[in-house]
Amino acid sequence: MSRFLSKFTLVGVLATIPVWATSYTREDAVRIALEKSSTIKTAEEELISANSQVDEGYGNAMPTVDLDATVTRIFGLDDVKKSKDLTKAASSMDASDNEPYAADVLAPAVDGLIYGMKSQAYRWQSSVGLTATQVLYAQGKVGIGIEIAKLYKHLKEVSLENAKAEVRYDVENAFDQLIYLDSSIVILETSIEQTQRHIDYVNQAVQSGIASELDQIRAQLELDVLKSSLEKTKKSRILARNNLLNTMGLEWDADAQFQGELRYPSENLPYPDTAMENVKKRRKELALLDAQQKMAEKNISIEEGGFKPTVVLIGGIKYANNKNKFSEWDAPDWDDNINKYVALNLSMNLFNGMKTKEAVVQAKSSMRSVQIQKESAERGFRMQIESCANTLEDAINQLEIQKSQVSLAQRNFDLTEASYKVGRSTQLDFLDASLKLRSAKNDYLQAIVDWNKAYNALLQATGEY
Repeated sequence: MSRFLSKFTLVGVLATIPVWATSYTREDAVRIALEKSSTIKTAEEELISANSQVDEGYGNAMPTVDLDATVTRIFGLDDVKKSKDLTKAASSMDASDNEPYAADVLAPAVDGLIYGMKSQAYRWQSSVGLTATQVLYAQGKVGIGIEIAKLYKHLKEVSLENAKAEVRYDVENAFDQLIYLDSSIVILETSIEQTQRHIDYVNQAVQSGIASELDQIRAQLELDVLKSSLEKTKKSRILARNNLLNTMGLEWDADAQFQGELRYPSENLPYPDTAMENVKKRRKELALLDAQQKMAEKNISIEEGGFKPTVVLIGGIKYANNKNKFSEWDAPDWDDNINKYVALNLSMNLFNGMKTKEAVVQAKSSMRSVQIQKESAERGFRMQIESCANTLEDAINQLEIQKSQVSLAQRNFDLTEASYKVGRSTQLDFLDASLKLRSAKNDYLQAIVDWNKAYNALLQATGEY
């Protein structure tokens, strides 16, 4: 019955597709969604960022080189001039001495000292320097930071796979809903054609005096109800189509069409594996929580590092140029103007208002919170699987019931129609039988959709999606 109904409605849908329209199968819809869905694209960008953070972590283990250039203007200072006053005075005093120590050594040295002190007051002071810094020991923060970055990358990889599974689940359900509405439209159109034939029969019967005007009114009312339901269903189908296009990551397309069939239990689809040990391995949410727990454990070590020292090796070279005017500039003089240095720095916090201690407490609390979430998730999965399994079982039972209802309604309609044509049944009996047949077919279609939803939900709950 289901195969006949699916193929019947599918033929009706395909007959309405324009030759220029873009047509998508179920597989097309899933494939395009996995390529273009905004949810998946966002997850992919987050993974790119996570990869970059791993590279950044390795960069923290490498030396840093910084360029520093400074130009300073100091106001309220006079020109600094280099003089040889003491040298000249000493030369006069030592003119008769065979060893003019004061003039040749002492006085120039004092003049240079005076000039050096005065040079600190140049109006323009410029400097250019390179500084290289290498962390030698940082209580494991660098290595642990790289490990955390790798865990974060793994977390984003799992998040991407989880996003793909969720998108696939949403596309499957949206596709099933669209096929259901397509089939409902075909059923309504068939009912309208059938009712129109009935109206034609009633009109002939009225002319022959067999039927009354009341029979015409009843038939016309039934036709109006069917047309109204058809328009409403078509509008619902437009919304369902646009929802599916949006889930696929595509723009609105009035000509887009979808073709396919609903799955049915008679296809012998495998029953999902509900063993909890296997579910725990497949559920992406648990993998995410595992990664978060490991990251929280590593973060505790990071915070505990605040109690330990940091050792840094620093090396640099700096050129300084101080002048009265900005336009004055000396060529580098390695002896006089360039400063070269190497330093070993050790720093260790002795007291920071209990910040480090409390940061460790918070990190441990965060890790425990993740552990609680993981335990709660495992219990929740058990309940979710049990609920989905019960829903699937109910859907199978309802499907058999609705299948039987369609058969009974069809038999009732056939008998009532034959009896009505020979005058043994009233028009009300015929219209009631037609209504029951149409409702039974729609209920059967809805039961198939409900079974597909329940099957998809159990696949998702067991992590098999």
